[in-house]
Amino acid sequence: MTFHQPVQDTPLLRVTGLTKHYGARIGCADVSFDLYPGEVLGIVGESGSGKSTLLASLAGHLRPEFGRIAYDGRDVLAMSETERRRLSRTDWAYVHQNPRDGLRMGVSAGGNVGERLMAIGGRHYGDIRAKATDWLGRVEIAADRIDDRPSAFSGGMQQRLQIARNLVTAPRLVFMDEPTGGLDVSVQARLLDLLRGLVRDLGLSVIIVTHDLAVVRLLADRLMVMKSGHVVEQGLTDQVLDDPQHAYTQLLVSSVLQV
Repeated sequence: MTFHQPVQDTPLLRVTGLTKHYGARIGCADVSFDLYPGEVLGIVGESGSGKSTLLASLAGHLRPEFGRIAYDGRDVLAMSETERRRLSRTDWAYVHQNPRDGLRMGVSAGGNVGERLMAIGGRHYGDIRAKATDWLGRVEIAADRIDDRPSAFSGGMQQRLQIARNLVTAPRLVFMDEPTGGLDVSVQARLLDLLRGLVRDLGLSVIIVTHDLAVVRLLADRLMVMKSGHVVEQGLTDQVLDDPQHAYTQLLVSSVLQV
């Protein structure tokens, strides 16, 4: 059951006709959707469906050939590299499937969180450390681990640290790529509860890519199903999962396909 509904009428993110190829192969094709403030959009599909390409294109990690991405009314693809980097440090955040891709493993836990604060102008050491300590507590990492390096943490703790690093600056839009992937079931459940609470309490807009339908049922307000680079079905999460209309979605829901 979803828990969160858009609170404004104007889209925070408007995507129109987004298309990305890898040579002759389609990554994603003619993808369009709106994301509203405070809304969570889930994107699902089997491996190679285009969901990861779409997320990377939206977040600026890949450059699409066609289409438009408008964030808060601004054309993202027309921005300079400096403007896009500033956006990624302030309004946007990206949670990787492998937390090692989103953390500096040679820097302490507190330093990882503090670096994000410094990137938006934080300079007072005491304030930065206090806020880092607070956020470690919010993601269930003990304060006495603040000077430990991420390499001393379990996989679940590393993922929670990456979440703290990303959310400490109160971004408006968060991209998540399989945030529970590779974790034990019990660790996944704990992390999902944590994410659910943070998204609700902070009013975050989120785009989450996952192969796990249980994850989107718990977190996502709306759902997009992708196959071979195309969106084949989209709608309210419960409606799509409980009454799928497209044959491919029906296979996903019935677990015939291994996604």
